[in-house]
Amino acid sequence: MIKNNLKNKFVKNVVIVASGTAGAQAITMLFSPIITRLYGPEAFGVMGTFSAMINMIIPIAALTYPIAIVLPKRDDDAQGIVKLSMLVSLILSIISLIIILLFREPLANLFNFKNISMYLYFIPVIIIFSGFMQVLEQWMIRTKQFSINAKATLYQSLIVNISKVGIGFFYPIAQVLVFFTAIANGLRGTLMYLFSDKNISFKSNKSVNIKQLAQKHYDFPVYRAPQDLIDSASQGVPVIMLTTFFGPAAAGFYTIGRTVLRLPTNLIGKAVGDVFYPRIAEAAINKEDVAGLIRKATFSLAIVGIIPFGVVMLFGPFLFSLVFGSDWEMAGEYARWISIWSYFAFMNRPSVRTLPVLNAQKFHLIWTILWTALRIGLLAFTYYLSKDDLLSIAVFCISGTISNALLISITIRLSRKRMMKYE
Repeated sequence: MIKNNLKNKFVKNVVIVASGTAGAQAITMLFSPIITRLYGPEAFGVMGTFSAMINMIIPIAALTYPIAIVLPKRDDDAQGIVKLSMLVSLILSIISLIIILLFREPLANLFNFKNISMYLYFIPVIIIFSGFMQVLEQWMIRTKQFSINAKATLYQSLIVNISKVGIGFFYPIAQVLVFFTAIANGLRGTLMYLFSDKNISFKSNKSVNIKQLAQKHYDFPVYRAPQDLIDSASQGVPVIMLTTFFGPAAAGFYTIGRTVLRLPTNLIGKAVGDVFYPRIAEAAINKEDVAGLIRKATFSLAIVGIIPFGVVMLFGPFLFSLVFGSDWEMAGEYARWISIWSYFAFMNRPSVRTLPVLNAQKFHLIWTILWTALRIGLLAFTYYLSKDDLLSIAVFCISGTISNALLISITIRLSRKRMMKYE
């Protein structure tokens, strides 16, 4: 089975992309003990708040139009979507600049962004960089230059982390971390362009109607962009709320804990999800037991995830203190609760991949909206009730665990109903 999988072209491409991500994350983890000791929780909290804010913006920097680059049969139409995507990014960048110039101080006061208010001017540049990176990334996928994506991801991580350490020895301040967070996507996009065969053009053929392309692919800004925004908000809002309620140090503890526990999810969980997706689609077409396939995949991930997530659950404070320094022991306490939520999110990958196959995208969108609102409400309610940051994180993570567990159960149930129709 392993030999047959390795011969599969799709699996090979997944392995290539995953290897770049794995290498980049390995470099990040290698440098993390040095960086955390140089900068400290306060600086990481400022960076975490800034990252949480821009990570809600990045997925919709071009209103997800770049994802449509892969779809057209003709390269001329694909080049047209490239131009469309960059135009959208430019317009959104200008709009964001106007908003920041007019309302920077009120926005900073409203969300307690006083520590990062000056960094809001990075946002217009970040939108342009992100749109550029997304365009290059999707073009690499269209032209099957998967190794370019992996190589750029690896080199970006190396350059950014070496720079953080080198500058940190002389200027261990939050501005350094914020700066490299701001330019990361631009750097990655530039590396992809330099490594590629440069067959992409940002000037479309005159015969291609950009307006018609925008209308044809309207479902991306109308449906996909809101979904991505909500998903990003569910990840970033807790950091912003922790900064507002408890200050940048609490946000720093959460940021480092979430970053560490996303490693197995981003590596193993994403790779398994990518490989299982076509298999689940094939099973649905052939009227196979989709529910059984989901159960097997979920159970396999549950077994694989016991060790990395279980170790953090049991020894989080000790491990974080040992690896990142004594100032980060509280981050280990945060990580204990985050690991429970992350474990169920890790197991949830096959179910999330199955929902489009079951034509349940609308259900998934509604589910995401309701649970995101509920979890944010619980985080705020727990803060006002207890003023305890660790308890607030615990409630937030437990609600996330319940959400993932229920989604797995519901997806299997929907799969069974589909099979009953066939019978």
